[in-house]
Amino acid sequence: MGGDFGPRSIVQASIACLSATPSLHLTLVGQPSLLEDLIAGQSAADRARLHIVPASEVIGMDERPSQALRGKPDSSMRVALELLRDGKVQACVSAGNTGALMALSRYVLKTLPGIDRPAMVAAIPTQTGYCQLLDLGANVDCSAEHLFQFAVMGSVAAQALGISRPRVALLNIGTEDIKGNQQVKLAATLLQNARGLNYIGFVEGDGLYRGEADVVVCDGFVGNILLKSSEGLATMIGGRIEALFKRGLMARAVGALAMPLLSRLKADLAPARHNGASFLGLQGIVIKSHGSAGVQGFQSAIQRALIEIQENLPQRLHGRLEDLLP
Repeated sequence: MGGDFGPRSIVQASIACLSATPSLHLTLVGQPSLLEDLIAGQSAADRARLHIVPASEVIGMDERPSQALRGKPDSSMRVALELLRDGKVQACVSAGNTGALMALSRYVLKTLPGIDRPAMVAAIPTQTGYCQLLDLGANVDCSAEHLFQFAVMGSVAAQALGISRPRVALLNIGTEDIKGNQQVKLAATLLQNARGLNYIGFVEGDGLYRGEADVVVCDGFVGNILLKSSEGLATMIGGRIEALFKRGLMARAVGALAMPLLSRLKADLAPARHNGASFLGLQGIVIKSHGSAGVQGFQSAIQRALIEIQENLPQRLHGRLEDLLP
């Protein structure tokens, strides 16, 4: 029921995912009359794998997490998380209020042993592939111990995505040991002494995009600014390039020749393709879709949930945390 576009794009994305993945079953949580109208006309095969669970309340995008936690026991977000807690579904995907989703997830699902706070992680395109960046906004103020826990969780998540020995770095204003605030310096000391973790030191913002690390760790304040600035920059550059190719006959001719390559690049870097941030550290799989994500973006968030289900990520995290955390 959340997100900038409401349930319409979410339902369309769900139906597209059902068509692409025959083994998938999806549960839509929200107002039944509205959801029934949106799925009317779908094939019997799709309807058989698409279930509706009623919830009478909706959490607004501007509501405080405390209000959502105490004042709306039958919200679609809370009901979905309770289905996950009770084992009736294997993951929860939401485009709703981020703060409310985090607060409710911690309350309903609880964190894994040894984890104080969950962290949001997502894949960021780099020159060499992708980097897992965390935290993306769930924790604005972080201690050195929190950054250490984020690094451990990010490393395990990268391994689940196929990287055998992920390079883990702390995002900093320089690569020298003397650079950074006290929390980053203390976190570096903790990571240097961690057994079984491939910590490579500090990385700057440009190093992240060069692909110098597979996992980059920062607090949620820095991570959220970095993520949204990157999305804005990519959109601005794409718009500038398109405008240049429309200036004059020669530019149009060159643009026509270059358009296939530019279209491929635009598709590779499109935010919708990488949509879906995972809440690592919970006793369950929770994926946060960008509120402005359309159909393709929400499909990507569902796909991220599928990967984490297949990799049994919370259980893998639990096992590794016992080895890596003091």
